[in-house]
Amino acid sequence: MFTGIVENVGEVTSLEEKKDSWLLQIKPLFEKVDGMEAGASLSVNGCCLTCREDFDGSVSFDLLDETLKKTNLGSLKSGDLVNLERSLSHNGRVGGHFVTGHIDVCGQICVFEERGKNLYLEVKVPDYYKKYLVDKGCIAMDGCSLTVCEVDDSSFAVWLIPHTLAKTNLLQKKTGDEINLEFDLLAKYVEKLSASVLEKNKI
Repeated sequence: MFTGIVENVGEVTSLEEKKDSWLLQIKPLFEKVDGMEAGASLSVNGCCLTCREDFDGSVSFDLLDETLKKTNLGSLKSGDLVNLERSLSHNGRVGGHFVTGHIDVCGQICVFEERGKNLYLEVKVPDYYKKYLVDKGCIAMDGCSLTVCEVDDSSFAVWLIPHTLAKTNLLQKKTGDEINLEFDLLAKYVEKLSASVLEKNKI
């Protein structure tokens, strides 16, 4: 479980196809490295991945075909920056919202521009997922917990403050890029429970 508060930015050093998986190797750029031992969970651009070995200056992960299909990790190349977050500790503060690290879908950036002192980011989403978006609701984008500010027929938008831009990889994004999206877990449970109640009342 994560909170969507990005702690570190990592630089991709390699993504190589191996016999049983794709091997992703990342070098964190900041100092915080504890919690990256073998078997630990780490959020990489919002994807929950398992560290292969104890941290020794870089960290590596096995990626399966499903991960490459559902996320933007398959398009990474050497030198790209990714957002990193260690899993939530039992006494940690939840500064964002509950994020599982299980990506729902990739959205496509359709607007990314300065408006006043901040940056406005608009993302197009497949029709099926629009039901999980509400104004002032939560969304995880490449692992960043952000507040939805606008929702229309085919897209939603967020505002990015200077702190977010300084601590994440979002400043590197551009129009046309794909971004990993995880919608609010609570919304999904409410949807399932509501459907169950409606079905039961039909009987």
